[in-house]
Amino acid sequence: MKKIAIVTGGANGLGFELVKVLFKNNFFVCNVDKDERALQNIEKSLPHNYKSFCGDVSDEEFVKTTVEEISKLGKIEVLINCAGSPSFKIPTEYTAADVDLCFEGLKGMIYFCTHVLKLIEEKGGKIVNIMSSAALRGNKQESVYCATKWAERGYTESLKAAYSGSKVQVYGVYPGGINTNFYKNSRDYVSLEKQQTFMPANDLAEIIYENVFAEKKLVVEDLIINRIKTSC
Repeated sequence: MKKIAIVTGGANGLGFELVKVLFKNNFFVCNVDKDERALQNIEKSLPHNYKSFCGDVSDEEFVKTTVEEISKLGKIEVLINCAGSPSFKIPTEYTAADVDLCFEGLKGMIYFCTHVLKLIEEKGGKIVNIMSSAALRGNKQESVYCATKWAERGYTESLKAAYSGSKVQVYGVYPGGINTNFYKNSRDYVSLEKQQTFMPANDLAEIIYENVFAEKKLVVEDLIINRIKTSC
């Protein structure tokens, strides 16, 4: 039976690097994202042991039908929630559209966890929620983004409590700034020059994989990752 890994937000950035790491480690990877063009390009480079699902993770009906389809492909071993979009503005400039954008990732995390957990509760599996260091503190020009990340953290901690002692393992990952196009619409806040000092996404993906799938009798449930800062 195929061992299935689900990655949400896997068409670009850290999500895509996680897709590649999982593929390299013999998972059948199911990539869920709304970037249709990027998904099509990935399908060309990963012609086997890979399937993409294009849609909005904040749409519960889409999530439900997607998980049902994935469950027919094999045994779901791991769900990695990486989908999310930022809106970086000063507090007085946020609009309803900004709030909705930031909350897409939170809703997707809850919907995917809900439907995947129904399938893995008995036989076991891993839930990996990729959040941000913004879930650990308040940041300038990130009030709504931080609010959603704090909510994701609370949800993740509640899952840990609910499944403590079971065959389901829940992980919270809190990376700092990553060198991806995540900030492309916020250059007044994070310049391209500053972005390029952030963590490489491929290295970060490897570190996450190594900790989640470490063959030890110990479990790293929370992973806070930041770049090494050097002085000139």
